Amino acid sequence: MLIGELALSYYTREVYFTSDIDLAYADREGLDAVLKSLDFVKKGRYWIQEELDMAVEVPTDELVDEKSPLESVELDFGLRCVIIGVEDLLIDRLNACKHWNSQIDCEMAELLIAHYGKELDWTYLTRKAELSENDTLSELMTFKKKRLS
Repeated sequence: MLIGELALSYYTREVYFTSDIDLAYADREGLDAVLKSLDFVKKGRYWIQEELDMAVEVPTDELVDEKSPLESVELDFGLRCVIIGVEDLLIDRLNACKHWNSQIDCEMAELLIAHYGKELDWTYLTRKAELSENDTLSELMTFKKKRLS
């Protein structure tokens, strides 16, 4: 599953751009073999492909629970890419905004709400924002009021 900044690039239609790829992927050995076959080299926590100027990181095996919304994008040759749902990505940006004082993440959270606000699962978002590990409900509601009123 595609997560992190490349997922943000997808949802913002490249308003935010990154050249690294973050994945949540359970079969690490299988993924390692594929990356090696594509001439990626493991350097610390990243897989680097110098010719393509690309980095891949797999920070987690799993990121979502069974109720987490996901996006599925059909690619060429019958391939499919699963992307973290915009709701979980939004919570991630709100966390960075609040807890790390990341201004770009504040702006991206606001952009996601402005663009997807009417489509978002606000019940799910509110529940996730209220969790103690997030504690971002106030920020979520502030951005919602600012961008959807």
